[in-house]
Amino acid sequence: MDKMVLNGGLGQKMLQLFAEHRQQIGMLDSPRIHSLREDAIQRFEALGFPDQANEKWKSTSLAKPLMLEYMHFLEPFEEAVDLEKIFRCEVPDLDSYVVTQYNGWYHSRNAAISTLENGMIIGSLRAAMQAYPDLVDRHFGKYLDYQQDGLKALNTAFALDGLFIYVPKGVRVEKPVQIVNIINIKENIFVQPRNLIILEPGAELTLIHCDHSLKHKDSLINSVSEFYIGDGASLDHYKIQNKDSSSTLITTTHFHQEKESKLSSNILVLNGGVIRNNASVRLAGPYADADLSGIYLMDKEQHVDTHVYVDHAVPHCTSNELFKGILDDQASGAFYGHILVRKDAQQTLAYQNNRNLLLTDKARIHTKPHLEIYADDVKCSHGATVGQLDPMAMFYLQSRGIDPHNARMLLMYAFAAEVINKIKVPALRERIDEMVSKRLRGELSICDQCILDCSQRRPVIFDIDLSTL
Repeated sequence: MDKMVLNGGLGQKMLQLFAEHRQQIGMLDSPRIHSLREDAIQRFEALGFPDQANEKWKSTSLAKPLMLEYMHFLEPFEEAVDLEKIFRCEVPDLDSYVVTQYNGWYHSRNAAISTLENGMIIGSLRAAMQAYPDLVDRHFGKYLDYQQDGLKALNTAFALDGLFIYVPKGVRVEKPVQIVNIINIKENIFVQPRNLIILEPGAELTLIHCDHSLKHKDSLINSVSEFYIGDGASLDHYKIQNKDSSSTLITTTHFHQEKESKLSSNILVLNGGVIRNNASVRLAGPYADADLSGIYLMDKEQHVDTHVYVDHAVPHCTSNELFKGILDDQASGAFYGHILVRKDAQQTLAYQNNRNLLLTDKARIHTKPHLEIYADDVKCSHGATVGQLDPMAMFYLQSRGIDPHNARMLLMYAFAAEVINKIKVPALRERIDEMVSKRLRGELSICDQCILDCSQRRPVIFDIDLSTL
């Protein structure tokens, strides 16, 4: 197992690592992907890691995690581990295809890549480069723009493994696919998984992506996922994050949508040290529709930063965004939403809303919605609010016999429920509803089990007499 200790000057160490192992890193590359890697490492050399002088990173500092020493692996993680014994991640009554990424690498006890009866291909990106080189070459790196982002460029240069899914034309995948991304190692680790998901015209897929930690060592995760959603295809996407306070998680998710395609994406952040979620959508075909939502619940000194970019490139497309945050103690957050409506993108409908609750005078949020419109026949709006719990609502609930603690809980839960109710998978919605309720009560924290573990499932009780309302 090839590995290298990366310490002070992480950027220079990564450049050195690539220079010394470029043949090994690119051994499965097509000529196009080889050129892409070389260009990407040059862009990283020019850009480096982002700092707070960068306008898009002024609310999030990577100074501390970049000073630490990390292990970085250039070959699949070969530790003998039975994930079923050390980790259990399931939602009651949810029948799904479960795939695992272990310390940045696709993990399977059987084949590294498989073709199901419906024609869907699922498995390791590394294996897909060998088994389906033309298919990977047709899509890999085609949609993600890394030219002005050092982290995206670095991931592209070092993309070695991750999840690969291919859904053929007209195939409706009956069961959700659940990705469990686990960090479990005694040393600090830097991982850069790369996922590629392809939906051919008319295909339908539900994908649930879970990020978790088992052992609480410092980890730096720079994850990139590319989605191609073909004509009339439909993707229902969920990202659930429950990381420990020692983790720095940076995710970049790019959706490329063709004609009449539909996207629903929901990001649910329950715990983490430093979390940065970048989501971008390019509406490249007419009558494409994107619905993006998220909820982040942070406390103590946790930090979450959400950046959403929607590119309306053609006419007759619709996008809708709803992101909500609840920040307690000394937690901090940021939301940056950018909608671009290009000159020819007439008949565009685009809406963006970010709402935040600050529960203490030390919690803070920076929010910046932004519209950039070059077409004249559009309907677009954006809004952002930052405030505390409504004192009049608190007074009303207390006047009905509800004590202050439960009144506060009920208002927070109602605030979060609007996003939770967007979850289309009933079993998942019920479980997330329960977890968010526990999180608001302070009963859910990162532990040695997945947040979706159901071994001791108990109902959440608010101790409120609803008949008094």
